[in-house]
Amino acid sequence: MASSPLVKQFQLVGCVRPIERKAILHVFVLLFMEGLDSAIRMEINPKELMAATSYGLASMAMVFINKAVLMQYSHSMTLLTLQQLMTTLLIRLANVMGYTKSQDFNLGTAKKLLVVSLFYNANVAFALASLKGVNIPMYIAIKRLTPLAVLVAGLFTGKRKPSTQVTLSVLLTAAGCLVAALGDFSFDLFGYTMAFTSVFFQCMYLLLVEKSGAEDGLSSIEIMFYNSILSLTFLMFLIISTGEFPGSISVLYSKIGSCYFMVILILSLVMGIVLNYTMFLCTIVNSALTTTIVGVLKGVGTTVLGFFVLGGVQVRALNVTGLVINTSGGIWYSIAKYRQKNSKLPKVSSDVVQHNK
Repeated sequence: MASSPLVKQFQLVGCVRPIERKAILHVFVLLFMEGLDSAIRMEINPKELMAATSYGLASMAMVFINKAVLMQYSHSMTLLTLQQLMTTLLIRLANVMGYTKSQDFNLGTAKKLLVVSLFYNANVAFALASLKGVNIPMYIAIKRLTPLAVLVAGLFTGKRKPSTQVTLSVLLTAAGCLVAALGDFSFDLFGYTMAFTSVFFQCMYLLLVEKSGAEDGLSSIEIMFYNSILSLTFLMFLIISTGEFPGSISVLYSKIGSCYFMVILILSLVMGIVLNYTMFLCTIVNSALTTTIVGVLKGVGTTVLGFFVLGGVQVRALNVTGLVINTSGGIWYSIAKYRQKNSKLPKVSSDVVQHNK
């Protein structure tokens, strides 16, 4: 029986010859059309579909917008400082105008959240730094290793052993990441180091929140508000001590004349609020499970689009194979956690929510 064109593309000697990107795009379009047809036949409520779609698009857009900004403006710490400053101002403005309801700034709450905030911002800072050297598909693959880091850390903190399904899915995700890295011809040691460090800090943040309960009783908007305020002093100290400031401001000023840059910069500054709102809306209108599933599908879509936009990626069979394995592990992990929740097994660890800044 004759091989299909897609199969022939994967039959490469030593995995060196590039795979035609059109073949990957063709498969993606077919999967998208099949999913769209299934959604129509299931008669999904338009409001629920809109909420889920908004969250998925916002989550995908955040990665690409940050990548686009960092391709022209390499000062990631200054960018993060501006993002946190904008978040503080927007939340405060919305509160004054009555669009949101949140408690006034409380020093006791701030002290309780200080360490949590530092870990959260370290995760975001290293994630942004990694985007300067790592292509988007590999960035998504590495960030999917967070559940593995959480499970390993759990073994040292006396947590209950995870289920076999969860363990195997996490190991499959890690194996896929390793295979994909071996096939990544654009390997950047600095970028990979930053991405893995981001995974470590995200793991520490999740474990700390779970153990301390520091965020209990606070809304997502209030958590963002405290995180942004507490991080500003630390970030300002960092960009000054590392010499990034004031040079980074001079570079930023020189780019004001570029309409394209200013548009993506403004989008980058406000996307934190947009992402948080759409995630909250998706959870309320649908469910936490729907939000988790949308997050997984977002990762698949981001991986595929990462091959084609913002310069794309030199596609190799080994790299694609690893990304497919990695994505399959991520989907399996979500299913395993859902089944674990439904079967009312003892809680092993917090569900990992990947922010892919």
